[in-house]
Amino acid sequence: MEGEFRKRMAWLHTWCGLVSGWLLCAIFLTGTLSVFRAPITRWMQAQPAVAAAPAAGQPALQQAARYLAAEAASARFWRIELPQQAGDALLLAWQPAGAQRGGLQTAAMDPATGSLLPQPWGRKTEGGRHFMSFHYSLHAGNFGFWLVGGMAMCMLVALVSGVVVHRRIFADFFTLRLGKGQRSWLDAHNATGVLALPFLFMIAYTGLAYFYSSYMPWPLRAVYGDSPLAQARYQGELSSEAAAPRRSLQGQPAAMQDLALLLDQARQLTGRSPRMLFIERPGDVSMTVRIFNQAPEDSQTLLNQAGQVSFDGVTGAVLQLRNPAPQAPTHSGQIHPVLEALHVASFGGWTLRWMYFVFGLMGTAMMATGTVLFMVKRRKKSAMEFGVATAGVYRLVESLNVAALAGIALASIGYFWLNRLLPAAMPGRELWEIRGFLLIWAASGLHAACRPPARAWVEQLALAGALCLLLPLLNLASTGLSAWQYAQVGDWQSASVELVAMAFGLVLVGMAWKLQRAWQAQATPTKPTKAAKAPTVGLRYRLQVSSRVLAACLGGYAVAGLLAAALAVLLPRFSGLSAAEAVLAASLLGFVFYTVAALWVFSLRSARYAWLGLAGVALASALVLL
Repeated sequence: MEGEFRKRMAWLHTWCGLVSGWLLCAIFLTGTLSVFRAPITRWMQAQPAVAAAPAAGQPALQQAARYLAAEAASARFWRIELPQQAGDALLLAWQPAGAQRGGLQTAAMDPATGSLLPQPWGRKTEGGRHFMSFHYSLHAGNFGFWLVGGMAMCMLVALVSGVVVHRRIFADFFTLRLGKGQRSWLDAHNATGVLALPFLFMIAYTGLAYFYSSYMPWPLRAVYGDSPLAQARYQGELSSEAAAPRRSLQGQPAAMQDLALLLDQARQLTGRSPRMLFIERPGDVSMTVRIFNQAPEDSQTLLNQAGQVSFDGVTGAVLQLRNPAPQAPTHSGQIHPVLEALHVASFGGWTLRWMYFVFGLMGTAMMATGTVLFMVKRRKKSAMEFGVATAGVYRLVESLNVAALAGIALASIGYFWLNRLLPAAMPGRELWEIRGFLLIWAASGLHAACRPPARAWVEQLALAGALCLLLPLLNLASTGLSAWQYAQVGDWQSASVELVAMAFGLVLVGMAWKLQRAWQAQATPTKPTKAAKAPTVGLRYRLQVSSRVLAACLGGYAVAGLLAAALAVLLPRFSGLSAAEAVLAASLLGFVFYTVAALWVFSLRSARYAWLGLAGVALASALVLL
């Protein structure tokens, strides 16, 4: 850790990138796939087509209300999804009283007549939502949520330190030396990183800012306290829209308004076509009907809210109106929706989504080449970072590289196969699809640990590629549908899923073939040699590294939180910002403070100076808060 500033940044870039790179590859790939979560969900549901209807008519809505009243009278809520494309059914869902969250019952109706369709209608699945959920929580609850946040912070630190280390980064972008071993991996790492650099900074920061009140809660608590209503007060002051009145179950039965009339009124109020009705506390006098609109696919603005109208389900009175297009020019309450739109690509139509998809793949490739480059270097010359355990650690890194890169691709395509192989009527099939995804990923790690690294790479890439190429045949055998049939009826979303899967298959098989040839050319694998001047890695060095890592991770987070909280308290006093605006600004700056703190800790010669500096900033911030 001694030496010049750039060397310390190189150490930080190497190890921060390696340790976080394994999970970041999985997070980035699943996030990239979730850009097309709607087409993926549509393909995986595989719902049969019904007679085309321009919209759900009054008879169908009346039938839906009667069916739900008979089958789900005590449900916590009802949901009615309206057909959005020709051939779509009217979909009903409800959550029985006492059921766990997510335990939905479903049914489907003909949108023209309201007649009940055979059950199950299509396949019950999380579809593309699985990739989105894995992307921000790893399906691991709060632990996974915070782990993903930590990985996003590591990504910001690795990006900044990478820019510092590569002085000729933009010149190196135009250099690509193929077939040169380590140099080729470095060129690929630099090229993908530079080309996608603005996107990578944006996506990492907006991913954190998306959940800013969870990841950086200290400014909100410093200004609004720890009351359960603090968040509601803050949101009410930040937003220009009146909050919907809070309603609770009264226990008095009441009849529901005609849903068709409420739909017509919602169309007139927002000027948009509705896509879903959500009925809370059905059958009770406190019943609320929320009607959500369809957002335009080709909107060129970031503030692309679909619009929503809330009605009193008994009287039909409007409780809240959220216009799709804000009337005021801009205000602070729109900052979070803008950051959200930037992260999830909810504007710009399909062109922008394809751009996000391509840049997401580039980001995944940048991380993949970085983790592979680590071992390519050390196969030639071991740095002996872990003393006698170095060989074992290198073997673990090799296995994690395979599982994080080839394994996550194998698990992703395996998820699609499970969707078609599991019986459509199987109870809890959507959960078993996700469990199967996780089991395949875990099995890939076990396979990588048991097989020689070269063989593990080839076998997993080849298998993933074969599954991608054979996916259309599986779909044809299980549903009788194909990309050609999807295209004939204008369902390009479902057709594109199979076409993109085949493209991935060709790439993965090509990678496996190329790696197989490259490793076959090495008749006698070379054993890594020790560095000419291997660094002395003793207990003192390890303690210094551990202290520096703790200072950056825990100390940096504490200081960033305290500094952001102090800023939230001071801003209203010395500027024209309101308390809510100050909390928002300080929270969003908190992630910048954290990144700077982590980089600063590793820029110093000694961890002791880092702890002293962090303690000084923390003390000054605490004095402001007292």
